[in-house]
Amino acid sequence: MPRPEPTDPDLTAGPDHPTRSYLVAGVRLTAPSLPPGLHVVATPIGTLADITLRALETLAAADAVLCEDTRVTAKLMNHYGIATRLTPYHDHNAAEMRPKVLARLAEGQKLALVSDAGTPLVSDPGFKLVRDAVAAGAHVTHLPGASAVLTALVLAGLPTDRFFFEGFLPAKQQGRRERIAEIARVPGTLVLFETGPRVAEALADLADGLGDRPAALARELTKRFEQVRRGTLSELAAALGAEAPPKGEIVLVIGPPAEEAPPSEGDVDALLGAALARASVKDAVAEVASATGLKRREVYARALELTKAGG
Repeated sequence: MPRPEPTDPDLTAGPDHPTRSYLVAGVRLTAPSLPPGLHVVATPIGTLADITLRALETLAAADAVLCEDTRVTAKLMNHYGIATRLTPYHDHNAAEMRPKVLARLAEGQKLALVSDAGTPLVSDPGFKLVRDAVAAGAHVTHLPGASAVLTALVLAGLPTDRFFFEGFLPAKQQGRRERIAEIARVPGTLVLFETGPRVAEALADLADGLGDRPAALARELTKRFEQVRRGTLSELAAALGAEAPPKGEIVLVIGPPAEEAPPSEGDVDALLGAALARASVKDAVAEVASATGLKRREVYARALELTKAGG
C-alpha cells in the first residue's frame, strides 16, 4: 500500500504528486480534479471508516494536505492508500506557515486542511488561515463530517435546541472558576473539552459554579470502548474523584440553567419604586427591564401607571 510522501515543511515543492487515487474495500479509485482553493476536510474522531467519499477524493486530489501532526494524519492516509504530500500546520508554526500557504493559494494550488481528528477550526489553529484565505479572495470550502462536539451532544440526552461550545476551561483553578462564572448564565446546553487528569476537579468546580445540573461525560467517542456517563455534576465529580483518571478524549455536556419564574407584579413595582426614587423614568425602566428580563415597553407602561398613581 502506498505511503504518504515525505512531509514538505516549507511548501516549496511543486504541486505534482504520483497517483491522485485512493483505496476503498481494496479497490483503487481515481479522484476527480479539484478546483483551486482551500478545502477544509473533516476526518474521523476515532473510527477510520467514519470518513466521506468526498473527503477521500479531496485528500487524494489535493496538492498538499495541511495537518496538525503528520504522524496522525499518515495513519488515515495509509489506510486509504493516499500518497498526497503532508505538510505540518499547527499552533507552533502557523504564523510562519500562513503566508506560504496563502502564496500557494494565490498561485492556484489546491490545498486540503485537516485536524488530528474531527472538524478543523474547532480548538485548532485553522481559523486564522481560513480568515486570511477569505480576505485574500481564495476559494474556501468545507467538507462536513465527524465532530466530537455534535456526537457528544447527541449522546448526552440533554437539550439540543441551543448550545454553547466552550472548548477547554483554564487549567488553573482560579482561572477556571472565573470562566465558569462567566458562562453560568448562558441560556443553553454547554459543551466542553477536558483532559483525564483534570476532569474530576473541573467537574467539582462546575458543580460549585453552575449548580447541580444534569450532565454527561463522553469519552473515546466512536471507538471500541466508547463510554457515556450521565448524572448530575456533583455525582460525576464524586465518581471521577474516586477513580483513576480516565484515558482518551473527553467531552463534557452540561444541561442549561433552570428557567427562573417571571417576577411577580409586586416585585416589579418594588423594583420600579426604588429605581424611580433615584433615576429618571427612562433610566429606571432600562434598569428594571435588564434586571428582570421583561420587555421595556411592559416595564414602561407600569412605570407610567405608578407615577400617575403617585401624583
